[in-house]
Amino acid sequence: MGDGASEALILDAWHANAQAWEAAVREGRIESRKLATDQAIVELVLSRVPRTVIDVGCGEGWLARALAAQGIEVLGVDAVPALVEAASAKGGGDFRVVSYEDMAAGALKQRADVVVCNFSLLGGASVDALLAAVPALLEPDGVLAIQTLHPLMAGVEPYADGWRDGSWAGCGDGFGQPAPWYFRTLGSWVTAIQKAGLTVLAIKEPIHPHTERPASVIFLAGASYRGNGDEQASRRSVSRHRTE
Repeated sequence: MGDGASEALILDAWHANAQAWEAAVREGRIESRKLATDQAIVELVLSRVPRTVIDVGCGEGWLARALAAQGIEVLGVDAVPALVEAASAKGGGDFRVVSYEDMAAGALKQRADVVVCNFSLLGGASVDALLAAVPALLEPDGVLAIQTLHPLMAGVEPYADGWRDGSWAGCGDGFGQPAPWYFRTLGSWVTAIQKAGLTVLAIKEPIHPHTERPASVIFLAGASYRGNGDEQASRRSVSRHRTE
């Protein structure tokens, strides 16, 4: 199956399973999220002390609500209208239907201190194009945070980039056909981030308290071009005046 067909199947599956996913998240059915990964991504974002966040692939909005509860202004975007409607109904942010293709084309004009992708980067070429658009979404000294399945814990063989069959295992009942996903090795994730004009600042591995093994991997990245100290100070000053 070609890259384009697989990308389309991702969206088809999420459109068809939006209601089941909303229930799975809100009922806390996914053990690894409940015990490790939800807290890990919230703590990482909060550690940056952001005033603004863009939640890419926000789903039903749980992360946006958690961050908004800490006084952060959150814009949540997702390509699935049913999930955006569910997020909007709960509040906690500004939620919009925006496809990854539209984001890659520059449709989103906002900037944020943190752009976060929490288990929302499933494609191949679509993810590469989206990552390339991220530097333009970051405020001075802003960062990108990506949480995804840990490649070494995913049980994928061979350990090589490529499309894999998806699964809703561990998510509970009510799901139909799962979405395919594009597997990347650890090295390939780093390469994809670097090709987008970003520098990996940290890699974190939240540990599952029961298995004592990584439940996920989180990449923290910033824009590769920083300029000299005076330029950075000037950009930060402009950012502060723009938001005050």
